[in-house]
This record gives sequence, structure tokens and C-alpha cells, in this order.
Amino acid sequence: MRLRTIQLCRRLIWAVAMNNKQNKPTVSQGSDPAFFSCWDMHAYYAESYIVQGVSFNIREGEIVALLGRNGAGKTTVLRSIARAADPQLHHGELWLDHQPLHKMEDYQVAQLGVALVPEDRCIIGGLSVAENLQLAQIEKPIGWSIERIYEHFPRLGERRNQDGITLSGGEQQMLAVARALARDVKLLLLDEPYEGLAPVIVNDIEKILLNIKQLGITTIIVEQNAVAALRLADRALILDTGKLVFDGTAQEVLDNEALRHQYLAI
Repeated sequence: MRLRTIQLCRRLIWAVAMNNKQNKPTVSQGSDPAFFSCWDMHAYYAESYIVQGVSFNIREGEIVALLGRNGAGKTTVLRSIARAADPQLHHGELWLDHQPLHKMEDYQVAQLGVALVPEDRCIIGGLSVAENLQLAQIEKPIGWSIERIYEHFPRLGERRNQDGITLSGGEQQMLAVARALARDVKLLLLDEPYEGLAPVIVNDIEKILLNIKQLGITTIIVEQNAVAALRLADRALILDTGKLVFDGTAQEVLDNEALRHQYLAI
């Protein structure tokens, strides 16, 4: 009888452990729990199988550079996290601060604090800079005040009455980032923030992103300018044909020429 009782207790302990494993986010590297966890993500555009079993964790306040060649699946990962209509998440779990993003619609994820700044910036034409920012704050939760945004983005303050789509490329990128910060951001997703910008404007954007880093905002940045992204990031993830092939520190990638040449062509 005693032996049978011990066996039942062991089975119960195992069942509880398995249930916890299935229903809670994993723990990232180090002692701190993962603030964001991606488990076994599989994402498709129609019949095209793009992201193939990607898993990673991010601690709160980290900046992670998501790198890879063109077509590796980087933007697909960001859009899947934001729960955009495309791509379709066929399998996997996404957890943010113990909340299951994979069970939510895009607007629910946005309300929870996930902000995607897309490559095309999606500035709304016919609205001024100020109106683009005010529109982001129609519903709670509200993040930075408009006054604080103008303090950190003085160019936007100077052009507050200008139509958003008449701004330069760099200024539109500033507006897109500022619009995200106008919400209460928990996870900031940046897709190619330096794309098409002159070097002097890249420096301006980089200063803004460094400021965001100092504020401790958890961020994933996709950028073809891998060296610039790595200088900013704490950690790096590298994708190759939809699969994760590297998860480590940004400095490891900067120091490993063979790794960069194999997967980033730099």
C-alpha cells in the first residue's frame, strides 16, 4: 500500500510539472524570467512556409537584434508577434509578461503594449504630425505625452503642423517611432528603422534608439545594417531560411567574422 501511494504521488508531481511547463513561459538565459517568449513558431503566407519552428526568450529591458539575409523570415517573425492579419500563425505560442499573445487579435495585442513600427512607416496622409500622434492616443493605455515626445524629437515639434507624409524619410521614421511611444509600450518591434536613410539621418535615429535603450524599453530590431543594430543590441538572433541558427550576445556576432560571413554576408 505504501509503495502504491509513493507511486501515485510521483505521478501527481510529474503531471503538475508537465502542466506548468505547458502553460507558463520559459525562463531565458540567466536568472531573470523571460519577459517575452516565443515557442516553436510556424508561420505561413498562404502556402509559403516562412518561419519554421523558431523559439527564443527576451528579458525585460533587453534590446535584441533579429538578423539574417533577405528572405530569412525576420519581418514575418515581427508581424507574427504583432498578430498581423498576415502571416498566419499555424503553430506556436507567444507570451508577453505571462499574457498569451497567440490567443489574441492584433488590436488586443496592441492594447497590451506591443507596438510594431513597420518598414513602410504607415504615416497617415492628410493628417499633421500632431494629429498622427494624437490619433495614437485616442484609446488607453497612453504612453508618452505629446510634450515629452516633442522634447525627445525636436524636429517633430518644429513640424507639428506639417502633413505627416510630406516629411523627409528620416523625419517620417522619427514620427513612426514617436507614434509607437505615444502608447504604453511593453514590447517595441522595429522593422528596418535605417532603411533608405542618409548616414547623417541614421545617426539621428540611432541616438533616439539609444535613448529608448536607456529608458529600458524591451525592443526587437530587424535591420539589414547589422553592425549598427549589433552596436545597439544586447543580444542577437540570426535566422536562416526561416530557422533560428544563432542565439547569443551581440558582441559574439561582432567578434565572429566567420559567423557574420556565413549568415549576414558582412
